Amino acid sequence: MSSYLPTHEGLLPYWLLLVSFFALSNSINSYRSLRWPRQTYASPFAASQVTPFAARVYGTWTFLSAVVRLYAAYRIDDPGFYALTLGTFVISLLHFTSEWLVYGTMQADAGCATVMLVAAGSTAWMVVQRGFYCG
Repeated sequence: MSSYLPTHEGLLPYWLLLVSFFALSNSINSYRSLRWPRQTYASPFAASQVTPFAARVYGTWTFLSAVVRLYAAYRIDDPGFYALTLGTFVISLLHFTSEWLVYGTMQADAGCATVMLVAAGSTAWMVVQRGFYCG
């Protein structure tokens, strides 16, 4: 089993692996049902906007992010991929913040807190650890 795990030092590669698997699961669920996107975008205003098409777009973006993060878990010392992976978290943070504060499609609840903590925490962690992994 350990031969499938990232070989770099530190916990960040394992975190990227973990969030990749969660993102892959969320992506699959977004294609199968509107339940996950409606839990994420859980405001009365958002109910009419979470359509099957919007769920598939969300699922596709989430899948793309998962692939980038999964690759980075194993190639975390590649400065270009490190920056690209960091960008996926920054984009997620900006997206979820704007959906909450600008568009009103998210409520300040556990679903919002979870995605915001993962996006903000991962962004901060990657910024702080860049020198450790990329030199």
